[in-house]
Amino acid sequence: MLPLNRGQLGVGGGGSAGGGRFPNYVRYLFDFRQMDFEATFHQFLTLLSLQPSDVYVNFFQRKQTKNQWARDDPAFVVVEAFFVIIAGLAYAIAFRHPSLWGYLWSILYGLLVDWLLVGFAVASTCSHLANKYLRQYNTHTVEQEVEWLYAFDVHTNAFFCSYLVTYVLQYFLLPLLLSRAILSCILANSLYALATVWYAYITYLGYKALPFLGHPQVFLWYPTVLIGFSWLLSILLLVLGIRVNLSSIIMAFHYG
Repeated sequence: MLPLNRGQLGVGGGGSAGGGRFPNYVRYLFDFRQMDFEATFHQFLTLLSLQPSDVYVNFFQRKQTKNQWARDDPAFVVVEAFFVIIAGLAYAIAFRHPSLWGYLWSILYGLLVDWLLVGFAVASTCSHLANKYLRQYNTHTVEQEVEWLYAFDVHTNAFFCSYLVTYVLQYFLLPLLLSRAILSCILANSLYALATVWYAYITYLGYKALPFLGHPQVFLWYPTVLIGFSWLLSILLLVLGIRVNLSSIIMAFHYG
């Protein structure tokens, strides 16, 4: 049987998070028995495979069965938040904060600002841009919008990949990245460039998976061009004797 009204279709998910889905999603955050952690780690591995787009197959299947693109299981978000907490603690230990508050601040800032608040801003911006400029209208199909929760899912997918570079890999390379050598500047800036391009690529795949959007490549090419230009500019500044080391700048901001 076909849906009978706009609410049943889940249209308007960009602004309402799919009607009553967001309260349910929040409620599931506190019920670990309902979370499928095995499927979550399978998605992590898929994002690291040669076919990361396969992670969005489940999103398409969910649309067919539950009439929503976004995850209804918050396990992915819970595990990723745990990863961010562990990384924040590891960095705080590495930089030897002198007080308990310093450790708590590092963890809470990383979790609530760097991950959650930035994620909310990115998801809101991307879903707004996609709904306003990229939607394709067809008189023979039901009008759809990018659900905000789906946009947040895309962000968490992309964040995981960049996390491996700017949190994990950077951590083990800190002695090299924070030195005054020219190579350190190039390597540090290259790491952040790689992480951002990887983030943009996974984001592009997420919006490419939505059949009602056109030209999703804007989520890939614009950031890639901007990052490429910024990286080349950092090399030019090095030639001029001006060292811009993103690892040093970011570490000083968080732990200086």
